[in-house]
Amino acid sequence: MALGFFENGARRRLDQILAVDLGSRATKAVHLQRRGDGFSLTRFALLDAPIFEKTMSPEMLAEHLKAVNQAVQAKTKMVSLTASVNDALVRHVEMPRMPVEDMRLILKHNSRGYLQQDLTNYVFDCHVIPAGGDGKVEPAKVAANQGKQKVLVAGAKKQLVEDFVEGAKHAGLVADQIVPGLIGPVNAFEKAMPEVFAKEVVALVDIGFKCTSICILQEGELILSRVVGMGGDRLTTAISETMNISYAEAEGIKVGMPGEVQSALESVLMPLGRELRASIDFFEHQQDRPVAAAYLTGGSARSELILQCLQHELMIECKTWNPVSFLHNGLPSAQAAELEHVSAQLAVAVGAGLAAL
Repeated sequence: MALGFFENGARRRLDQILAVDLGSRATKAVHLQRRGDGFSLTRFALLDAPIFEKTMSPEMLAEHLKAVNQAVQAKTKMVSLTASVNDALVRHVEMPRMPVEDMRLILKHNSRGYLQQDLTNYVFDCHVIPAGGDGKVEPAKVAANQGKQKVLVAGAKKQLVEDFVEGAKHAGLVADQIVPGLIGPVNAFEKAMPEVFAKEVVALVDIGFKCTSICILQEGELILSRVVGMGGDRLTTAISETMNISYAEAEGIKVGMPGEVQSALESVLMPLGRELRASIDFFEHQQDRPVAAAYLTGGSARSELILQCLQHELMIECKTWNPVSFLHNGLPSAQAAELEHVSAQLAVAVGAGLAAL
């Protein structure tokens, strides 16, 4: 699903894309290229994110995208950018049956009616969810709702979208898509784990720097999503304070965690786990379906201890997955050796690239 916020006026089937996940601590970028019926990963890059107070200016974004493009050495000017989980909302709503363009217009003028809040100067995109896709919808309910359809709505401030488009332009790039970061792991998971995606009920948990997102998928449909204001930064800070070491040192040992910081880590992971479990409980109560497992991405997901702690709190199996496993490896040898170490951090960027391709 794309949910791209805007039409660039020249939608066409792309052969390649530069996808950039603008994180709050690190920017992750991938260059994806079509290869037969699949896709190839030809380059990736991780760079420190720019430091700014409230919003990144188009000029700052342009300079950053120039550095990203130079690091990736992409052979395309088309770029797919992500809006962070705090900058883009993703909601399920029921809307009348009509073209997506009309839905966008209705949401623009009546966001309160559908999203329960006034979202002035926002732009929206919509993804129509097929009715009764799992074959379990009662015919009477389908008949009663023939005039409506389930829609996944994404929204972001118009100014943010315009700044992204302008920043890309000044970097010599063309913004093909601006995708909610929340959607990235869902897109990548569909390709990397197609059987699980299509047939099971699972939670996708992406541990970012400041926030952690959870998306619950039921047989290929995104049913619930939520953002929790705790992430890898909180974990690193806890290690730093417990061991009386610098933040940089704590970040360096977070994945290969020494046993002496386990208690400090558990004290931070406990409230995060409870918030994630609350989302799972809500889903299970509403849908009367159990969540089979949680699949984790993000830099912190590489820690076996973090996985074990979250599994204890969530009370379901927690495991990592590889968001680049379905991609043909077209990387230079130096990057190919590094890929396994960073792949868990590329889920959002890969998913944003797939939205454009």
